[in-house]
Amino acid sequence: MRRKGSLLRELPILVVVALVVSLLIKTFLVQFFYIPSGSMENTLQIKDRVAVNKVPFLSRNIARGDVVVFRDPAGWLPEMIDYSTNKYVAKLKTGLVAVGVLPNPAKQYLVKRVIGVGGDRIVCCDKAGLLTVNGKAITEPYIFAGNKPSEMEFDVTVPKGKFWVMGDHRGASADSRYHQDDINKGFIPLSRITGRVVAIIWPFKHITYVPPINVLK
Repeated sequence: MRRKGSLLRELPILVVVALVVSLLIKTFLVQFFYIPSGSMENTLQIKDRVAVNKVPFLSRNIARGDVVVFRDPAGWLPEMIDYSTNKYVAKLKTGLVAVGVLPNPAKQYLVKRVIGVGGDRIVCCDKAGLLTVNGKAITEPYIFAGNKPSEMEFDVTVPKGKFWVMGDHRGASADSRYHQDDINKGFIPLSRITGRVVAIIWPFKHITYVPPINVLK
């Protein structure tokens, strides 16, 4: 039988091991994010928590139709200000950021769907009102009901190593279309992508797998 004193001596080691494992998971496998806006409705709802698989990013395997989380590439979001004055809450948040439960507030993130990858030419729109990728109309069953594929016309070719992204709620998403005058011309560099959204993990009633969708069928 293990002595009580032995268990107490081992407890700090177990805590350190648990933190190391958590950090490794956060760094190389999975990270969790909160959805603050309706730009990806109805695929993702406001206040959903999602799990992001970082392996596709590490393997450079991001494809059309993937829902991805990425760091703000060029001032797409306003500066985030934390108004919390409670030092205990601040310490708790710092700890949750360290173990990957909360994202780093110093690194603002967005979530959108990949429509085009390097080399793709994307045009809005054809005579039927659909987006085309490399001259072929794409299937987009995820678009928010009542929205058109895009109210804004555009014709872009995605540079190698970058991506063109759009929200599923096209009428409420300030995505690549609206940032064509920034340093990346609206494209998202691979280095900014954290990974692919694989599941909604909270609230309980929304728990589901988020599959990749091949938009070029």
